[in-house]
Amino acid sequence: MSFFEIGIYQSKKVENLGTLWRSAYQLGATGIFTINRRYQKQPSDPFAVERHIPLRNYENFQQFLSQRPMNAILVAIEEGGTPLAEFHHPPQAIYLLGAEDSGLPNVVLENCQLIVSLEAMIRPSYNVAVAGSIVMYDRVFGNKMGFPLPKSKMI
Repeated sequence: MSFFEIGIYQSKKVENLGTLWRSAYQLGATGIFTINRRYQKQPSDPFAVERHIPLRNYENFQQFLSQRPMNAILVAIEEGGTPLAEFHHPPQAIYLLGAEDSGLPNVVLENCQLIVSLEAMIRPSYNVAVAGSIVMYDRVFGNKMGFPLPKSKMI
């Protein structure tokens, strides 16, 4: 069985979470989450993705670790990892993005089994929602897990 979730550690901007949530829904994620969120209001989306994909909020990293799926590989999306072009996605994965202003701290990175990085032509500094969306798109349509490509709807 294959599944994935994606979340943001210390998310600061609710708009980024809303964008990531919509992409997660479009790309078949099982869930989305935040750890130690810093935004105050709940994200909104005109497509009502909250009816289709759950958002969980963890108070801290230890709570997240104690409640995550046991067989899922924790994958950090951070500079210094395996380039996305060479990365093979695990069948059960939880992708974790860092805060918009500070990334992932070392204590979090030490608990991740894999780190994936996004290449860039200029400087690899993407908006957090864009970075997460690129990784999810690669997982679903990059066909680097040996699964058949899903049938998609083109826009």
